[in-house]
Amino acid sequence: MNLSKITLDQNTHSVSLVKAGEKQGIMRVNLNWSSQSSPKGFLGRLMGSSNGIDLDLGCLYELSNGRKGVIQALGEAFGNQHRAPYIALDGDDRTGAIESGENLFINLTNPENFKRVLIFAYIYEGVPNWAAADGVVTLYRTTGPEIEVRLDSGDNRAPMCAIALLENMGGEIQVRREVRYIRGDQEDLDRAYNWGLRWTPGSK
Repeated sequence: MNLSKITLDQNTHSVSLVKAGEKQGIMRVNLNWSSQSSPKGFLGRLMGSSNGIDLDLGCLYELSNGRKGVIQALGEAFGNQHRAPYIALDGDDRTGAIESGENLFINLTNPENFKRVLIFAYIYEGVPNWAAADGVVTLYRTTGPEIEVRLDSGDNRAPMCAIALLENMGGEIQVRREVRYIRGDQEDLDRAYNWGLRWTPGSK
């Protein structure tokens, strides 16, 4: 048993992220995937695209005061970790070659600020091939073991994957594995989880 890491999989669907009354600091949510890069772009050829794959990390959020929104590179909605929505995205890794990947920072100093947060990954460019991308999302808490969710069992007709859902359950923040592939975009993800945002086309 690895006490430094919890893997959410088919057997372990959910775990307590923040217990009731507990306060944590800023949690880092990291997305890493394999670029399998070569001078001519091995992954690009594997994916059927000379530019390879651009896998983006983001989230839908709903605060306890009813405010809703999205954090993502698309539309440059990078957020803020120190004031509402208390979530920020650090940048946009276009290739998967950056060692630190892409990171969301969720401020859990006051976990009661959150009602729910849905972490997702989206293939912005490139032909969907989740197995080749070999994506993994890791939640690094300030206390307690890290929590890992692998983007396995992929649907190559689906460019969107809902990875994990954080929910406030009576003051306790639970994180549940989703790994649900969506054959559509952010608006389709919204519809699948009844988020209720209004969407307009964006670019980056």
